[in-house]
Amino acid sequence: MNEMIFTKREAPDWLLAFWKEIDDKTFGSGFDCFAEDATANLGVAEWKGCETIRESLRAFIDTGFTALHDVTEYWDGGLLKVFRGFVTMTPDDPNRPVVKPVMTHFFYMDEADHTKVRHWFGSVGPVQF
Repeated sequence: MNEMIFTKREAPDWLLAFWKEIDDKTFGSGFDCFAEDATANLGVAEWKGCETIRESLRAFIDTGFTALHDVTEYWDGGLLKVFRGFVTMTPDDPNRPVVKPVMTHFFYMDEADHTKVRHWFGSVGPVQF
């Protein structure tokens, strides 16, 4: 059995920069937090490689809404980081409702370079526009 101690902290700059790239629809350097060969499992999607993660998220956001990520909690367990929050999703179509699903994300850091995310598991609550 493995044991890990978590410390509640302020969200780190790399995480805030990552969400900001999505919120601003710029998809730039905030994605540098990922290892080149990182894997992301977001809902039912599995994306391999930093550039695939970036482009897949861009394609998802381009389906007709703007996102705004809000960090509620961030827990640091060394090689495992846990984030909880909400994302406000505002549809481009003003006739569709704004939704605010809960998010929980696990970021497993690279063992050789602790500044890079090796594997991202993300879950966003049900979204119905």
